Amino acid sequence: MILLRTFPAALGRYWLNSTAAVGNLTLFMLSGLYQIFTTRKIFPRTLQQVYIIGHKSLFVILLIGAFCGMVIGLQGYYTLVQFGSVGMLGSAVSLTLIRELGPVLTAIMLTGRAGSSMAAEIGVMRITDQIDALDVMDISSLAYLVSPRLLASLISFPLLTAIFDVIGIFGGYTTGVLLLNVNEGAYFYRIASSVTMTDIGGGFIKSVVFGLLVTTVCCHQGYNAHHRRDSVGPAAVGNATTSAVVISCVLILVSDYALTSFLL
Repeated sequence: MILLRTFPAALGRYWLNSTAAVGNLTLFMLSGLYQIFTTRKIFPRTLQQVYIIGHKSLFVILLIGAFCGMVIGLQGYYTLVQFGSVGMLGSAVSLTLIRELGPVLTAIMLTGRAGSSMAAEIGVMRITDQIDALDVMDISSLAYLVSPRLLASLISFPLLTAIFDVIGIFGGYTTGVLLLNVNEGAYFYRIASSVTMTDIGGGFIKSVVFGLLVTTVCCHQGYNAHHRRDSVGPAAVGNATTSAVVISCVLILVSDYALTSFLL
């Protein structure tokens, strides 16, 4: 009887807390987006964040994209050869990268490299009262810290996704054509005939959504590090950074499924 009374109460508290968390995160994101259009001199800080989020992540995107394309080319070849369809390798590599792996892996890599940095940096500013100092000086902390990162992510994520896709396709070319002797003309012909603007546009839509989600979650975790119940001080910053990366990766995969269901 006690279990029957406590379980519905615990379940209700869980859903109420979850709804409140989603609501707070949504309002945080909308406030940050609103500040993009109302804040003066936001572009110098945005360019700085494009350099941090985009340019500094370029090498790891090139590296992961190349090896991802090579692995897909290798696995695709040994799968298609069983059905006598090796000529379709270009379609398999390009569509796999453009529709799914390009946006998803780019977002996950940027979460680990740039998202964790956002959460840690803003979290340190929170626990050292720098954000409170901005508010005291009548400087919007959201406009100063969050909005430039949101705008920079909306620029950087699609560009890095496009780079990942192109490098991955040439990685598949390296494995399939140069190492396994697939016909070069057939490889590129299948890419040109199978990839449509719908596929490319769907990949870019995913990258924009992922960039918005990752930046919002990471900034929100750092911004509210002082409200954590599990720790305080530097430990709160560490836990906020860990939570930011884990939540972002989960949301990337969940939203990827939702967007794929909608776009197909």
